Amino acid sequence: MRKLCPNFDREDGLETVLEVPIPEEMFAAMGNNIALRWENMATWMKAQTSDKWSSPIIAGRYNELSFLLFIMGSPLIPLQVQLDQSIHRPVRHASIEASTAKYIVQQYIAATGGQQALNSVNSMCALGQVKISSSEFHQGDDSVKVRNTEEAGGFVLWQKNPDLWCLELLISGCKVISGSNGKVSWRESSNQQRPIAKGPPRPLRRFLQGLDPRSAAILFIDAVCIGEKIINDEDCFILKLDTNQSTLEAQSGPNYEIIHHTLWGYFSQRSGLLVKFEDSRLLTVKTSRDDGEGVFWETSTESVIEDYKYVEGVNIAHSGRTSMTVFRYGEQSANHKRELQETWKIEEVDFNVWGLNSEFFMPPSEFQRKK
Repeated sequence: MRKLCPNFDREDGLETVLEVPIPEEMFAAMGNNIALRWENMATWMKAQTSDKWSSPIIAGRYNELSFLLFIMGSPLIPLQVQLDQSIHRPVRHASIEASTAKYIVQQYIAATGGQQALNSVNSMCALGQVKISSSEFHQGDDSVKVRNTEEAGGFVLWQKNPDLWCLELLISGCKVISGSNGKVSWRESSNQQRPIAKGPPRPLRRFLQGLDPRSAAILFIDAVCIGEKIINDEDCFILKLDTNQSTLEAQSGPNYEIIHHTLWGYFSQRSGLLVKFEDSRLLTVKTSRDDGEGVFWETSTESVIEDYKYVEGVNIAHSGRTSMTVFRYGEQSANHKRELQETWKIEEVDFNVWGLNSEFFMPPSEFQRKK
């Protein structure tokens, strides 16, 4: 949301431009008239201070939202996108599955605007709305319906091709900021000022959901074609990409180990576009006991990508929905499952943002002091 904000401290003061990732419907629900909405907005903004988080009720609410935003709103893809990496690959000595995947990716490049249009983009700014709903953790393997209540919010995403990016995501009063400065990826929430970083810089899943065709093409150029499937009445090729062991070890930590992380892309045979994106990750978390295998966390995600529109010659997806299942099991834990859903809509996309430099993507000061 970008609006002129009244000066509440001085009535004769100049208005300022308030630019925050809040959808218009959230602002409209804050009151019956403009004056009341701005008053409630000011109260809400003043409430986002650390002393408010000492309340168990508020802290529990923020921890729940932080969990949703970390796992659903700002997850990272395990593989790094190399800017100097060519999208073209020789098919000589490649298997039939690998050479077929390279041909499918070339069709995808053509469908999203062509090599020249993709190479002309060196930075991006995207604004969008997002809604998230979830179930509680429930025991057993049976699926349950997610709650009817939705957490609504919005996001602003900045990118400078491809390892510099920053995401500001705000839902129901909880904010998560994620970023990459080209050397390390990090993220922090409004109630947990503890930056998290492990491994080399990686892109967000949101980039692979039709927003950054070049990154998607670079990733899937090394995939293999494993078959075909009908997605929403579209005949699609399936490309599969496994994360190698050395990359998984680099992203693992002292208390957890990533066992596998696999990606699938479903490309329409008719249009050549990416219409569905999946990834599955399995990790084990060590418990306080030395014996035993710990607790396993398995996360499976499916994103349906829709509403492609051309922006400055590049075909960008402007909406979609994601379903996620989080499954926890192991010797030290009963089987628990949780299901989440997200819908998103891109409101505005701009390419080649003037004045966007590397200083805009610096990690939080606390993280820099630790380093």
